[in-house]
Amino acid sequence: MRKPLLLLATTILVPGCASLGQPQAAPADLQQQVLDAERSFARTMADRNHAAFTAFLSEEAVFFSGETPIRGREAVAAAWRRYFDGPDAPFSWEPDLVEVLASGSLALSTGPVRDPAGQVVGRFNSIWRREASGQWRIVFDKGSQVCATEGAQ
Repeated sequence: MRKPLLLLATTILVPGCASLGQPQAAPADLQQQVLDAERSFARTMADRNHAAFTAFLSEEAVFFSGETPIRGREAVAAAWRRYFDGPDAPFSWEPDLVEVLASGSLALSTGPVRDPAGQVVGRFNSIWRREASGQWRIVFDKGSQVCATEGAQ
């Protein structure tokens, strides 16, 4: 009877232990971490650095592009490889809003997507997850086109 109880106690207690090693950051600090991560992620496009882009993706990342979601780091990296071909970035993005859960485990970043001329052509929405190491990685990403009147800012 002890083994099942010990197994149950281990199953219940161990998942919470990971957070014991990490001090909880203040909400403003967490927001800044995600802002910095998103800006660094965007810089990978400007720098034409596909390997750095891939490093920001969660193993189980899901990117919505077209009718079928792209699932997994390797598949997303392969699908986005074409955006890194050539000397100039086909678009850029910058976060203008970040929200982080009180638990500090998930965050939303969103902001405008611009064409090479600087015109707003869309908006991105990314969900970030803080891993046990403290690093933020993207788990969901979805962009949307902007209506002509929205982009005229």
